[in-house]
Amino acid sequence: YFEFYDGPLEYNSTKCLDLRREIMELKVLSLTKQTELFERWKNLQICKWEMNITEANFFKSTLSRCCNAPAFLFTTQKNTPLGTELKYEVDTSRIFHINNEVFRMFPKEMPYYRSQFKKCAVVGNGGILKNSQCGGEIDSADFVFRCNLPPISKRYVADVGVKTNIVTVNPSIITERFQKLEKWRKPFYDVLKVYENASVLLPAFYNTHNTDVSIRVRYVLDDFESKKAVYFFHPQYLINVSRYWLNQGVRAKRVTTGLILVTAALELCEEVHLFGFWGFPMNPSGIFITHHYYDNIKPRPGFHAMPSEIFNFIHMHTKGILRVHTDACNFL
Repeated sequence: YFEFYDGPLEYNSTKCLDLRREIMELKVLSLTKQTELFERWKNLQICKWEMNITEANFFKSTLSRCCNAPAFLFTTQKNTPLGTELKYEVDTSRIFHINNEVFRMFPKEMPYYRSQFKKCAVVGNGGILKNSQCGGEIDSADFVFRCNLPPISKRYVADVGVKTNIVTVNPSIITERFQKLEKWRKPFYDVLKVYENASVLLPAFYNTHNTDVSIRVRYVLDDFESKKAVYFFHPQYLINVSRYWLNQGVRAKRVTTGLILVTAALELCEEVHLFGFWGFPMNPSGIFITHHYYDNIKPRPGFHAMPSEIFNFIHMHTKGILRVHTDACNFL
C-alpha cells in the first residue's frame, strides 16, 4: 500500500473501500489476532476520514431511543422531581430520596440539546497521546470532554491541550487523593481551578458510597464562591448505556467513563473526534506505551473491557460514525 504513497487517499477510492472492508471483516475481538487488527488499522491511516452522514444518523437515532442524553444524561429537576425515590445504578435495592436541599443542586433541565455542537473532542487519558502533538487540534473543537481530572499542565499541553467544557470526577479520586473532602478542601479546589470554566460531572448515584462525597463537591465550590456548574449523571442513563454496549459485545463489570462520554457526545455533537483512546499496551506500530499519558498505573484487572471498547470505536471510525486519532497530529 505504501510503495507509491504521496498523501491521503480519497475516502471513496477503491483502495480505501478495500481497506475499510478488511477491518469490518474482523467481527469478534477474541478471535482476532492483535497484530492483524493493528496492521489493518495502520493501513487505513492512508485514507482521509469523512463522516458518513447516513451511518452516523442511524447510529445517533439508535442512541436516542436507548439512552437519550439530551434529556437524561444529567439528573435534572425536570427528569427527577422533588420527592422522587431515585434508584441507584448499582445498589439497585437502595433508593435516594430527593429532598429539597439536593433538588436545588440540580439544573432545571438539561443544559445541552441534540447536535448542539458542531465538532467535539472526547479526550481519553491513554498513553497513545504522549508525544502526539494533538493539543492544538483538541483545543480547536467546539466542545471538549475530559475524564477523571487528568493533568493539563504546561508539561502536557502540546499533546493534550487545555480547553475543557466538561470534566468528570471519579469519587474514588476524591476519597483517595483528597480524604473525602473532610479536611482541607483547598487542594481539591485548586485542582479544579486548572479547568477554568469547565463543568464538573460526577456519578453521585452510582452507589450509596458515592453520594455524600459527590454532593460535597458542590459545597466546596460554593464555599470558594466558584461559578462552576456541578452535574450528576442520571443513574438510569448509565444503566441504559451499559446495557446498550453489552449488546455490542462490551462485557465488563463497568464500562469506562470514556465510553459513557463518547456515547453522550454522539448525541450532543454533529462530529465526534476521539483522542487518547487506545486500550492496548502497545501502539499500532507495536511499540509499548504507558497506560496513561501521565503515568503507567493500570486499572483493576477485569473491571473494564478497554480493548473491546476500542474494537467498537475502530469499527465506528471505519463506518464514518466518529473519528479515532491514534497518529501524531499535524494541526496547523
